[in-house]
Amino acid sequence: QVQLVESGGGLVQAGGSLRLSCAVSGLSFSTYTMVWFRQAPGKERQFVAGINWSGDRTYYSDPVKGRFTISRDNAKNTVYLQMNSLKPEDTAVYYCAAGSPTSRDYMSTMAYDYWGQGTQVTVSS
Repeated sequence: QVQLVESGGGLVQAGGSLRLSCAVSGLSFSTYTMVWFRQAPGKERQFVAGINWSGDRTYYSDPVKGRFTISRDNAKNTVYLQMNSLKPEDTAVYYCAAGSPTSRDYMSTMAYDYWGQGTQVTVSS
């Protein structure tokens, strides 16, 4: 049974930091691209950041570039999202996902086979 379990969300003031974790079990973690998406109330789920299987390639959406850092530890089957300089507009439920996307569809939810249940991040102004 595949499980992706996010943790680390919470309430933080603008300008603060949070570190999200996603622990993965039931699949060959080191062979999958791992990503983070987020979904704000009333909005579609949007790509945030991704990291390839080996961890030597990362990519980010424009709104978070320079503030968020994705990383992974294949020995621990865990992917992380370090979020700095948080803004109220970063408020959302954050989801991790695993898949094998192409260069064309890596920002699409359809490219990912496995999803976590999400963790709430709330940034107050």
